[in-house]
Amino acid sequence: MSITRRTLIQAAAAALMFSAAPVFASTDVAGVKFEETATVAGQQLKLNGAGLRTKVIFKVYALGLYLSEKKTSMADILAVPGARRIQIVSMRDLSSEDFGKAFMDGLNANTDQAERTKILPQTKTFGEMFAAIPGLKKGDVLLVDWIPGVGTQCQLNGKKIGETVPDVAFYNAITRIWIGDKAVDSSLKPKLLGETK
Repeated sequence: MSITRRTLIQAAAAALMFSAAPVFASTDVAGVKFEETATVAGQQLKLNGAGLRTKVIFKVYALGLYLSEKKTSMADILAVPGARRIQIVSMRDLSSEDFGKAFMDGLNANTDQAERTKILPQTKTFGEMFAAIPGLKKGDVLLVDWIPGVGTQCQLNGKKIGETVPDVAFYNAITRIWIGDKAVDSSLKPKLLGETK
């Protein structure tokens, strides 16, 4: 067998092996990769959408929303059963004060007074989590998971932070920061709702 023919056969075999290998799809947001699936409390979730939070001209963070099934409206997302995940990847250094203030501003803008009163204990517990960390560094990954029957749990770079916060109403209030009527970023909201354009 000639060297050229052997080389071609080896190349073809390598190509076949490569094509048979599983391909793990991901969505790229300004260089941040969001896997198409995530597992929360043993449940496989799908990436509903992902986008970039900007402020003026600055990239603040990339955010992905994971649900048990894809939804395209705020009402459907808030009603979807099962676990959920919000994944935030910081694109710049953020102090806990700045991140906490932005969180509270977004929460207040998308909840009415009665709801804010109802979830006040959970909001206070969540605020203590921000106070306990120095902030987010560029590249840090913050996961905010809803686990049915357990509550809202957060992880920073794979390590659990803060207390578990009960009540799906609180998780829905958090979610509305990005998909509510007064969403914190009007260009991010449609991406999270699964618009592909």
